[in-house]
Amino acid sequence: MKLYSSVIFIFFFISTQLICAHNPDELIIVEIEQGELNFQNQEMTEEYRAALKRQRKRRLAAMPVQEKFFIFMKAGVEHIVPKGLDHILFVLGLFFSSLVLKSLLWQITAFTLAHTITLGLAGLGIVQIPSEIVEPIIALSIVWIAVENCVFKQTSKWRPFVVFGFGLLHGLGFAAVLTQYGLPEGGLIPSLLAFNIGVELGQLLVLVSATVLVWSVRKKKWYRKAIQIPASVGIALVGLFWFIERVFM
Repeated sequence: MKLYSSVIFIFFFISTQLICAHNPDELIIVEIEQGELNFQNQEMTEEYRAALKRQRKRRLAAMPVQEKFFIFMKAGVEHIVPKGLDHILFVLGLFFSSLVLKSLLWQITAFTLAHTITLGLAGLGIVQIPSEIVEPIIALSIVWIAVENCVFKQTSKWRPFVVFGFGLLHGLGFAAVLTQYGLPEGGLIPSLLAFNIGVELGQLLVLVSATVLVWSVRKKKWYRKAIQIPASVGIALVGLFWFIERVFM
C-alpha cells in the first residue's frame, strides 16, 4: 500500500512539474482541445489562432531542416489528399477534358507553373488577396472546366492559358493554408518548396488513381457519354454549390 501511494505521489509530482513547465499559449491550446475553454467572441477566436500559430512556429524553428522539409511536404500532400476536395475536383476536371496525354500534360504543366508562382509570391508576402474573393472564384474555375468538358469533345488551343489563369488563383488558396499554419522565419524558401512538392505529389496521386480507374475503357465509343460527360456534370454541380455557399452563406 505504501509503495502504491508512493508511486501515485511521484506520478502526481512529475505531472505537476510538466504542466508548470508549459508556457501560457500551450495551456490555452490544451484547454481548448479538451473543450474546457469556450470562445465568447471573435477576439478570443483570433487570440487562440495567434497562440496556436506562435506555438507551431516555435516548434518549427527548433526542428532540423530535413524534418521541417518533410513536415511541409506532408502538409502539401494532405492539402490535396484528403483535405483539398476543391483542388481534387479541378484536377479531375482537367483529367476528364481529354485522355490525350500531350493535351493533359500541357494543362497540368500550366496549372503547376501558375500555382507555384502565386504560392511563392503570397508566401513571401508580395501578393495578398482576401480568401472571400479567392475561394468563390476557385469554385467557379471548377464549374468552368467541367462545363467545357461537356461542350467540347477536344480541348482547344487556348485551354492551357485558361488553366494557367485559374492556377494563379489556386496558388493563392494554397498560400492561405500556409499562412494559417505559420511559416517559419528561417528557411522560408525551403518550406515553400517542400509544400509545393507535396502538392504536386498529391495531384499526381489523383491523376494516377483516375487513370487506373478508366484506363481499360478509355477508347470505348461510349466513354464520353457514359463517363466523361456525367463525371464532368457532377463536378460542375459540386463547384456551383460551393460557389453559392461561399458567396451567399
